[in-house]
Amino acid sequence: MTHFGIICPPYPGHLNPQAALGRELQSRGHRVTVLQIPDLELKVRSERLNFWAIGQSLYKPGSMAETFKQLAQLSEIEALRYSVDSCRHSAEIICQDAPAAVEAAGIEVLIVDQLEPVGETIAEFLNLPFVCVSCGQAIQRRADAPPFFMPWSYDNTWWARLRNQVAYTILDRSCQPILQVINHYRQQWKLPPYRHIYASNARLAHISQQPAAFDFPYPNLPKHLHYVGPLRNRSPRSVSFPFERLTGQPLIYASLGSVQNTKQDVFHCIAEACKELDVQLVIAHGGGMSPDAVRELPGSPLVVDYAPQFEVIAKASLTITHGGLNTVLDSLSHGVPLVAMPITFEQPGNAARIRWTGTGEVIPISRLSVSKLQAAIQQVLTEESYRHNARRIQQAIAQAGGVRRAADIIEQVISLQSPALSLSTSRTRA
Repeated sequence: MTHFGIICPPYPGHLNPQAALGRELQSRGHRVTVLQIPDLELKVRSERLNFWAIGQSLYKPGSMAETFKQLAQLSEIEALRYSVDSCRHSAEIICQDAPAAVEAAGIEVLIVDQLEPVGETIAEFLNLPFVCVSCGQAIQRRADAPPFFMPWSYDNTWWARLRNQVAYTILDRSCQPILQVINHYRQQWKLPPYRHIYASNARLAHISQQPAAFDFPYPNLPKHLHYVGPLRNRSPRSVSFPFERLTGQPLIYASLGSVQNTKQDVFHCIAEACKELDVQLVIAHGGGMSPDAVRELPGSPLVVDYAPQFEVIAKASLTITHGGLNTVLDSLSHGVPLVAMPITFEQPGNAARIRWTGTGEVIPISRLSVSKLQAAIQQVLTEESYRHNARRIQQAIAQAGGVRRAADIIEQVISLQSPALSLSTSRTRA
């Protein structure tokens, strides 16, 4: 059996799917250890995974909460800029502490999140095999691929390819503080420098929790890229929910994820838009709203700090979301269409895929209003095409294999030390 180490960003949207993959590998007799900052120890251990602390000398305990607080107040480009410093600090921590931690723990293979690119450098330095896992979009640095943070649809014309390349160049320049840290250590370790950010060097396998049907129709994909669908299994952590308070009206589930959940004006807009509709609104705010703010919401929404999202969405007719990939995939796994209000990071790119697949409507956060949101809700609820397209993606997810297929691929490539070739999968546009 193999001892796997997981290196990923310290955010629930990455930790949760990585934990599901870790549990699946453990169920097959492997050992799995997550390398993370001390603030995440209780979270990791609650997922029944081993934990190894890194960053004790550089990381100030409790500062993760402050980072979340600052990010929650920002949107669009401002949030991206703020995150660069956080990512630079994370890269410094991993480069300084991870090599010794990997060796001390006896880790044999690394599972590296694509949005923590320094993990691949650790694997190269230690001469360990690694697998890249995309918990967000599978980022492909190719001319016909719109950058993950842009709301652009797929277009393979010359001008769109040029536009994409310019945006990637701007991304690389913006992320120079991160690249400088990584390249400082790569030079020390006699590794060639990185020229680009988020350009995975995975050769054994690159696993994405998207289904192929929820991505653009890229030709000539790498053979080691596998669209396996959502990485999900039952978490040991349980979240209670008052299911007895559901009224039987069409249910609308609203969430802004784990980082943007303090945007009370957005929650207020959602509640106002639903107030006059014959629906029941459920809001899960992740601890981002005070009791007073909850009481001030229009109408009578059912508001909870946390919800068992997958189970609640199973009863929903519509999901209102910031466009985080996990919430989008949870909805499409049940054939539930969406109204997305992308705020920052990869959310505009996820929203572009919602448009492309016809599984929902999109309102940029800068253009959000009660009237626009209410119109979008009514449109998605009443036009059958959205649910039809969502069910088409639901079928694709059911056939993609999920966390079990991901574990199968990992076991295969580690056993053979050669890439597992992806099967051809169809992509269709609504």
